[in-house]
Amino acid sequence: MAVEMVRLNVQGMSCEHCACRVERALEELEGVAGVQVDLQAQTATVAMGERKPSTEEMIAAVEAVGYKASVAE
Repeated sequence: MAVEMVRLNVQGMSCEHCACRVERALEELEGVAGVQVDLQAQTATVAMGERKPSTEEMIAAVEAVGYKASVAE
């Protein structure tokens, strides 16, 4: 089974604590297999399993912990 990846731009992270908050918020979504947050690049890469959360769900999870998010192109 191929793993699908989505990359988000995340604005407002300024430290490792911020990156950990974003990572935890995304990992709590059903269907997320893994998350890698890059503080320097201000991105989060989300690996999804069979049940794929929508990009809207991912953005909402990031915004719920205080950061702006959008899908990276």
